[in-house]
Amino acid sequence: MLDLIGLGELLWDCFPDRRLPGGAPANVAFHAQQLGLTTAVATRVGQDSLGDELLAYLQQQGLSPQLVQRDPLHGTGTVTVELQGTGTRYTFLDNSAWDFLEIDHRCQAALATTRAVCFGTLAQRGSVSRATIHAALELTAADCLRVYDINLRPPFFEKEWIEASLQLARIVKLNDDEVRVLSTMFNVACDSELPWTRWLLQTYQLDLVCITRGARGAMAVTANEAVEVSGLPITVADTVGAGDAFTAGLIWSRLRQWPLERGLRLANQMGALVASRPGAMPELRTEIAKLIAEI
Repeated sequence: MLDLIGLGELLWDCFPDRRLPGGAPANVAFHAQQLGLTTAVATRVGQDSLGDELLAYLQQQGLSPQLVQRDPLHGTGTVTVELQGTGTRYTFLDNSAWDFLEIDHRCQAALATTRAVCFGTLAQRGSVSRATIHAALELTAADCLRVYDINLRPPFFEKEWIEASLQLARIVKLNDDEVRVLSTMFNVACDSELPWTRWLLQTYQLDLVCITRGARGAMAVTANEAVEVSGLPITVADTVGAGDAFTAGLIWSRLRQWPLERGLRLANQMGALVASRPGAMPELRTEIAKLIAEI
C-alpha cells in the first residue's frame, strides 16, 4: 500500500542553463518520499530518451515507477522556465504524453488503497487526462486524503474543471495570487483571505484549506481552527517546486496527525528550504530530518 500518489504531470523543467525533473504532482511525491513516505507518480511519459531519463531518475531517488505509463504516440512533457523579476513564466509543450493519462489495472489497484493522493489543475488541460483524473479520484477510499493543489498555470484552467476538482477534494492548497483569481472567477467578494477560506470550506465541505503567501508565510483553516505562520528569511535560488514541497510537508503532517499549527510550520519550512535551492527536486534528506527533529 502506498502512502501517497502524485496524480498528473511528470516533465522536464527546462531552465536557460540546465534541464531538471519536475511537474507538480511528481514534485510532491518526491518531497514526501524524502520525508519518509512510500510514494509513486501516476503519470505518462513518451517512449523516448527523455522518458527513459525520467524513469531512471525516479528509480535513483527511490520513487516507484510502477504507475508511470509509456506513450508510443506523444512525447515526454517539457516546460520552458523563464525566471523573471516579477515571477516565473512557464511555456508547456502541447500534446505531451501526460495529456493522455489512462487508468490501467496497476493504477486502479493503487488508488483503491493509497492513504493520500495529490492532484492539480494543469494536468486537466486535456480532456483525456481530465476525465482520467476525476475518475481516478472516485476510485480512492473514503478516508483517503484527496489533496487538490490548485497550482494555476495560465491559460490552462477553467472554472468547470476547478469546481469539479473542489468537489472531489478533502484538502485544498492555493497561493495568495490564486485567491485573487478564484474569488473573481467565483464572484465571491471577500475583504481578506480568511472569509474566502471559510467560503471554500463550507461550499465544498472541505476538511482544510491552506494559503501560501511566499515571503509572508502561510495560513491553514479548518471548520474549528485558523492558524498562521510567518515567512522565513532566505536567499531565493528559484521558487520552482517550493509550493509542492509545502504540500508534501502538509500531507506528511496530516498523515502523522500532527496538530495543525505544527504541521503548517513544517510545510512552510519545507517550501522555504526548496526555494533556497535550484530546481524543483533538490536532495534534502539530511536537512528535512533536522527540520522534523526541531519542530
